[in-house]
Amino acid sequence: MKHSEKALDLFFKGANCSQSVFTAFSDITNIDENTSLRLSSSFGGGLGRLRETCGACLGMCLVAGAVFGYDNIESRDAKSEHYKKIQFLVKEFEQENGSHICREILGSPEKPVTHVPEARSEDYYKKRRCCLDCITSACDILDKYLEGNI
Repeated sequence: MKHSEKALDLFFKGANCSQSVFTAFSDITNIDENTSLRLSSSFGGGLGRLRETCGACLGMCLVAGAVFGYDNIESRDAKSEHYKKIQFLVKEFEQENGSHICREILGSPEKPVTHVPEARSEDYYKKRRCCLDCITSACDILDKYLEGNI
């Protein structure tokens, strides 16, 4: 199963955008599904439903951190190289989706007034077509990057 297919399956089961992308790559990160879901749970809805950076984009960056991240916190070079990768991935995401900001992608100028997520329903998924596109895009960008094709 392709990463994008697994991610969409997770989203339709109730995972947020970040959880969907990050958990779909558990075969690459070697982080089990439950831990992946917990680690990425804060980033849905554009960071805790604040509608800031898109959760799918954040999930993509989490995977990149798990795969390419640095642990030598004293190395400016390692940090710089990692940030270069992240900026590249986010720019690719922006090119495909028009932005990396959740509320801009959703077309809603204001932040939500509540922390309570919307109920998942057929209407929810119709309104969130852009979320499905962002999840697919993040997975496809990451797959191409991991394969050395971008």
